[in-house]
Amino acid sequence: MSQVDVSCPGCGAQISFKTGSSIVTVCEFCKSVVARGDRNIEDLGKVADLVDTGSPLDVGLKGVYHGAPFELTGRAQLGHEAGGIWDEWYAAFADGRWGWLAEAQGRFYMTFQQSLPPEIRIPPVEDLGLGQPVEVMPGSVPLTVAEKAEARALSAKGEIPYKLVPGQAYYYADLSGPHGEFATLDYGESPPNVFVGREIRLADLGFPESAVAPEREARHVSGVQLSCPQCGGPLDLRAPDQTQRVTCPNCGSLLDVNQGRLEFLTALGPGKVKPAIPIGSIGEFYGVKFMLIGFMQRSVVYEGTRYYWEEYLLYEPKAGFRWLVRSDDNWSFVYTVPPGSVQQPNRMSAVFDGKQFKLYQDSMARVEYVGGEFYWKVTVGELVHAVDYVNPPYTLSEEVSATEASAAQAAQRHAAASPSDRRKAYFQNKPMVSGEINWSLGTYVAFRDVEKAFGIGGLPTPNKVAPNQVFPHRKIYKYWGLMLLALFLIGIVINVIAPRQNVFQQSFQLQPLKDANGTQVIFTDPIDLRGGRNIKVMANSNVDNTWLYVDGDFIDESSGLVQTFSLPVEYYHGVDDDGSWSEGSQQADTTLAALPSSKYTMRMEVQWEQWQSTPSLSVTVEQGVPRMSYLLLAMVLISIVPLIVMVMHLRFVQRRWEDSDYSPFRSSK
Repeated sequence: MSQVDVSCPGCGAQISFKTGSSIVTVCEFCKSVVARGDRNIEDLGKVADLVDTGSPLDVGLKGVYHGAPFELTGRAQLGHEAGGIWDEWYAAFADGRWGWLAEAQGRFYMTFQQSLPPEIRIPPVEDLGLGQPVEVMPGSVPLTVAEKAEARALSAKGEIPYKLVPGQAYYYADLSGPHGEFATLDYGESPPNVFVGREIRLADLGFPESAVAPEREARHVSGVQLSCPQCGGPLDLRAPDQTQRVTCPNCGSLLDVNQGRLEFLTALGPGKVKPAIPIGSIGEFYGVKFMLIGFMQRSVVYEGTRYYWEEYLLYEPKAGFRWLVRSDDNWSFVYTVPPGSVQQPNRMSAVFDGKQFKLYQDSMARVEYVGGEFYWKVTVGELVHAVDYVNPPYTLSEEVSATEASAAQAAQRHAAASPSDRRKAYFQNKPMVSGEINWSLGTYVAFRDVEKAFGIGGLPTPNKVAPNQVFPHRKIYKYWGLMLLALFLIGIVINVIAPRQNVFQQSFQLQPLKDANGTQVIFTDPIDLRGGRNIKVMANSNVDNTWLYVDGDFIDESSGLVQTFSLPVEYYHGVDDDGSWSEGSQQADTTLAALPSSKYTMRMEVQWEQWQSTPSLSVTVEQGVPRMSYLLLAMVLISIVPLIVMVMHLRFVQRRWEDSDYSPFRSSK
């Protein structure tokens, strides 16, 4: 890289272009943005002082990304039309490439400018809709439009690889992919510039540990104390580098935070809504200690009635922001997920992390009250289109925010439409001038666990089933299945090791009877039966479209003990309009309980329907054959409680869906 020294056209001081491919540099003395061309040096205007965003980065830091060394040569601060600020860092790589490193709300995105082939056409900004898939690379997975807004260049430092004009505004769109992919469409030029990369961690940039000081990497939460411009009372900012709006705890005024200065916006009134957990409380979730810095009440209108819920903003420097949501005294722990990681195969479902979620409700959510600090410029009355999908214990939520005018129009459309029409209109009217899609994943948290996390008590007990609440007794199904499997295996073992023994087998040729009421009596030779083993008697006959009935006894001649049994053998078949059919069998069997050890004579009285015929009859007696009816009875007995629980589970699920327009238990509208 060859250094070029020039005189600043604004103040005459010497400035340097140290990077051969940089386009502009910012004069350290007068803040002029100086551009170099083929012949002349151009003063593009002055930039404001950089806002302290608490970034861990600085111009001059050297790192390594995917094995390629780079140096941060410049920084720009860009303003969002909604009032937020984010940093964009420019990394000059040793191989001649430029990397765009965006930093917003503690997240980092490394992208590189891409030249698109002719077959890929990026839609114009006015045709680009939130949630729209856009192909930015040949053969790659389309990325989802997550945000579409206007940016304005506010401030800069160092060398920058494009012509940054102070105050210049342009439209952009941020795209998100399913596996952390990230892209930006810069509509400052036509056709738009395309930057493709992914979300990364600070550790992925290979900065020396000594270069990124821990106190800079971890933004302060100790707070900054200011005075309310409305009442003069003291006010602590617990996340000063992130806060955009804050409410005064003394007079209830909603204040705008602008570079450490507070500006009065509106009076909310103190104590309008009291949070269940005080602002400033520390709670531990998943091993991370968060501070509760903000409180918000929101509402929706359902069938003419307004329903309210509460959202608590949690903050930890390294982890960032999380939410606790309280609705009907049920709680969920919520964090944001990349919009591109969510797929929507149809209007009624969404898929995230391999899990399918069912549509629960969609509505226009309105901010009713705010307290504490927030990382965006929240206003009372702010509207977003909120769509919730459930897969207990999770809730997957989409919020589509827009400019004030777009949100108001969406609210009017929403109020006038039926639930099914609202969902249809939602997908058809996603294109808008500017807006943002935010997806979040909420996990159900028992109120006792919330109390434990904050070390408090007295939270109200829920009286309704939450949409993402898991049935508390579902573990019984696991134990039920294990017990049924155990019984089944026991049955297999018994069947294998059972001491089967064939103790009698004989065939008989029956003679014609005298009349239809006649019978033929057969006595066998004594059969030696062992005690403690059940007895299975089997009969086989060549009956065909008729029946044969055996009424038998085992007779112990020495003791007079008699054990009766019966064997009906019947078999019918034929052909009708539906084809061939059959019922019954030419075989029959019965199992008897064990008899005392002795010799038994078997007496059989046989009768058959076609009494003039001479059917054959074969009889077999076995001992030690397992009796599976006992096993089936055991299975039935252990299933009684699980089946009762199953009925309770069904009722629980019905209660879970009772507030949804899309309940599977409700007739479609």
